[in-house]
Amino acid sequence: MFINRLSKVYKHIGKLARKQQVTCYRVYDHDLPEFPLCIEFYGDNLYIAEYKRNHGMTDEAHDDWMEACIETICSILSVQKENVFLKLRQRKPGRLGQYQKVDAQQHEFAVSENGLQFIVNLSDYLDTGLFLDHRLTRQMVREQCAGKKVLNLFAYTGSFSVYAAAGGASYVETVDLSKTYLAWAERNLQLNGFTDEHKYKIVHADVLQYLQSIPAQSFDLIVMDPPTFSNSKRMEDFLDIQRDHVRLINQCLQALTPGGVLYFSTNFRRFQLAADELQAAYIKDITRATTPFDFEGKLFRWCYKLHKAE
Repeated sequence: MFINRLSKVYKHIGKLARKQQVTCYRVYDHDLPEFPLCIEFYGDNLYIAEYKRNHGMTDEAHDDWMEACIETICSILSVQKENVFLKLRQRKPGRLGQYQKVDAQQHEFAVSENGLQFIVNLSDYLDTGLFLDHRLTRQMVREQCAGKKVLNLFAYTGSFSVYAAAGGASYVETVDLSKTYLAWAERNLQLNGFTDEHKYKIVHADVLQYLQSIPAQSFDLIVMDPPTFSNSKRMEDFLDIQRDHVRLINQCLQALTPGGVLYFSTNFRRFQLAADELQAAYIKDITRATTPFDFEGKLFRWCYKLHKAE
């Protein structure tokens, strides 16, 4: 059953990936209940995550099952075992696991996406450093950044910042609470030749507090992809995206120049946008338009494009 399913989806998705020259993509994500795995390609390497569950097996039986799965996956996808990275992850709402370190091992390498280079790490963290589901959103931002001042909030490893810089943005500001990921973002910028510290600014800050300090009409385009929930000890308050999105979005709109654009996304499955409370002149749901081929029918995130009045 698993062999048939994986062979079928890989034949389809692999063909689309080759056609679009995409080297980092998701092949399988819990398609069968009996095989709760997420399988992603990062160049020649394979990232396999097993979602935590009550499988009812002994440790030895589970190890044998996983070994058989890996052998099957490697055979079907033509990947060497030494190029496989395995993780056990919780199914949590949103991206709560993204800052959790897994072990002390380190394996970093650069991958290519739309002509840009990004450092990924398949061994140290639950997430790899590049959210594949925003591949199209990043390109959309890139195409609209020429000559504009761009702000990237909850920036993670700065992939949107790299795309904005590549799109000819006059200024890019990258904000996150994690020093580890900000350093990663800076390396991603430098890897692509964006080394001017005055033009590409890295800011270590709690976004909830930082937004209150931004002067009105400071940016032409803002990207905001917050976690569903966060209660970091370094924050003055905790973040609940359903509760707080109106305030955050309206603060972003105030920070935009007339006619400016905000890209807002969230992974909260039950999210409901309180559109009537937002100060945007126009709101467009771009969830489907930004869903990549390898996430069709499986993407549980929302994405919106909000325009400020001119």
